[in-house]
This record gives sequence, C-alpha cells and structure tokens, in this order.
Amino acid sequence: MCPDSWYDKNLSEGAPYVTPILEAVRVGYARCSTDRQDLEAQRVGLADLGVDPQRIYTDHGLTGRTRARPGLDQALAAVRAGDTLVVTKLDRLARSVPDAREIADRLLERGVGLALGTTVYDPADPMGKMFFNILATFAEFESDLIRMRTREGMAIARAKGKLRVRQPTLTDRQASELRRLYDNGDYSVSDLAAVFSVSRPTVYRTLRRKPGAT
Repeated sequence: MCPDSWYDKNLSEGAPYVTPILEAVRVGYARCSTDRQDLEAQRVGLADLGVDPQRIYTDHGLTGRTRARPGLDQALAAVRAGDTLVVTKLDRLARSVPDAREIADRLLERGVGLALGTTVYDPADPMGKMFFNILATFAEFESDLIRMRTREGMAIARAKGKLRVRQPTLTDRQASELRRLYDNGDYSVSDLAAVFSVSRPTVYRTLRRKPGAT
C-alpha cells in the first residue's frame, strides 16, 4: 500500500499519521582501472552478496587513486542511514590509505555500514579496525608496485624504440569544444559521450586534460 493510501485510511479511522520506516538496503559499487577490463565478475560478486543489480554503481576506466569518480559519488549519494555500501574488495573502493579511511569515516558519520565482501567493517572493534587498515595499506602498496612496474616497462620500451605514444581519442579542437559545451551547462557527460561518440570515462579524462576557464 502506498503512503498516501495508508495515510487516508488511518486519517479516516482517527489514527495519527506515522511516517513508514524505510527498509535498509545494500548498495553496491564496482570499479575497474582500464577500459579493457570487465566489471561482470564484480557485478556477479555483488549480487551474491545480496545487492540488487539495479543498486550497483560502477566506474569504468578509472583508478582507485582517482577520487573524482562519478559512479562512487552516485553510490555514496544513494545510501541512507541504516543502509550498507558493499564492495567485493577494499581495493575497488580506494587505493590509498587516507582515501579509504576518509570514505569509511564519512559513511560512519552518516550511519551507513561498509561491507568488504562478506566482512562488515566495524570501526568500534580494534581487530576490525586494524584489519581494515592492513587491507588499505596492501591496496596502496599494490597500486604503487603497479605504477613502478609500468614506469619501468615504459622506460625499457622507450629505450628500445618500441614505445608508441598513445594519441588522445579526441583532437585538440574537439576536446576544446567538448569543454566549452560542458561549461555552458547544456550537455551532461552522457550527452557529450553520445555527441562525440566516446565513452563516459573518455569525457571525464578530456575534462581533466582541458581545465575550464577560471
């Protein structure tokens, strides 16, 4: 029964109106770092953890060190007090210790739970807090290793003359036009992706590469 019908029925019976209690939900978040990776495994994992597929928010082609992630922002905005944000692993949520702690603290302040796989993070539990910090440290360490190996591989390829510089998806003129349209406020990121026939992550990267006028 919808709230209005419930209200009409109780009002006719002389009962006071009481706001129905909203049921707590589980909201999922999934992320992969490159456009070549697939999010399907994480989607399946989140569904197995009790997350409705319609409540899964994603970021594709964005690293865990990139704080400006639209999918994560949407997931954080979707949770209410009593809800739980669910990720398959902590490194999907953040790749640095400060960022992981900041997100966890924000959720705690709002009364939102955080589930890392089947484990629910409890900051009041010393062992749970230590385990969370260890996971965050390993996530950051792994990210640093990947970056170091990538730099080393690029240096070796450059020395052998095998490194090809990846050209931007959009020309400089197209990137400037995309920036202008975005700043005008008439086009959303999804609109721009459709107009320029690129992915949403490409639009975000272009916007970062082409700062707006200050």
